[in-house]
Amino acid sequence: MFVIYGLARAFARVLGLSFGLAPLLFAGGALAQDKEPKEPFAILQFGAGAEWGLNGGSPGFGPSVAVEFTPIKNWLEVETGVATSFSKGKTEWDMDFIFKKPFDLSRTIEFEPGIGPVWIRNVSGGRTSDAIAAEAVFEFMFWPAADRKYGWFLEPSYTYSFARGHDQSFGVSGGLLIPIR
Repeated sequence: MFVIYGLARAFARVLGLSFGLAPLLFAGGALAQDKEPKEPFAILQFGAGAEWGLNGGSPGFGPSVAVEFTPIKNWLEVETGVATSFSKGKTEWDMDFIFKKPFDLSRTIEFEPGIGPVWIRNVSGGRTSDAIAAEAVFEFMFWPAADRKYGWFLEPSYTYSFARGHDQSFGVSGGLLIPIR
């Protein structure tokens, strides 16, 4: 219980600091040169997230890691990642493969809605169960400078399980973006 509470507080602090510093970071990006950044080979995402079951159950918190690459520039991005969620007496591992369409809202902000399959593994009370689900995400990427050497992301998501009971959940994750060039 204390671990979950500590993770929730740490996640809240990271998000608060990110949004508190965002105006300063974006102001620095406005002063940067007007050149197009080199397209990265992949983008690594390191963060933390929270998930709330819409069918009941306790909320879960935990770390996440993902990699995103662009097979078709300005048209298709693919993200695959793993997230762990710890809640009262339960651990959940989510492994997703999301297809997203990128939209540049400005030189420093991207919006990427997407959908894809998720494999969910639950461990509760010594029992393990697996399920296949679908996930819809709405990712926002914030790049503080025009050269896009690092950034932040915020990703709300909705998950629908195809297993018995058809569990549904709402989640939010956020963290650091590191492009690999």
